[in-house]
Amino acid sequence: MRFLTPMAATLLVAAPAVAQTVSPATYVAKAGASDRFEMESSRLVLGSTKDPKVRDFANQMIADHTQSTQQVKAAAKQAGITVPPPKLEPMQAKNVAELRRATGTARDQLYMQQQRTAHQMALDLHQGYAQNGSSAPLKAVAAQITPVVQSHMQHLTAM
Repeated sequence: MRFLTPMAATLLVAAPAVAQTVSPATYVAKAGASDRFEMESSRLVLGSTKDPKVRDFANQMIADHTQSTQQVKAAAKQAGITVPPPKLEPMQAKNVAELRRATGTARDQLYMQQQRTAHQMALDLHQGYAQNGSSAPLKAVAAQITPVVQSHMQHLTAM
């Protein structure tokens, strides 16, 4: 059984409350950072993994998170929100750096652990905004993305 670090546990507990109160621009920024982390970490692990299950999952993450980025950008445009280029949040940048330092199966294991945490945070963000957001186009896209993130979490649980 894997345990979360105190920082990750704090973020997971705080995430639903944060998601309920974020502005449309903050939601767009956080969704963009989440997608960027998923794509960047997945590309990194694709360069080294020998595990076909990890490879398949990473390829799915790149495809699905590319799509969700496009969906959020379109909804933001519809809502009149300027979308800055996605930027990793500090914890995400730290995770990518840790992933770069890891090698072999240790990298694969770290990637999967990070994906579990990142997907829980993404789920909290999208569910929270779908339920409590103030921008109708962004609420709709958050509701569309939520089941995709849930399917990723199910896939992670099955691996």
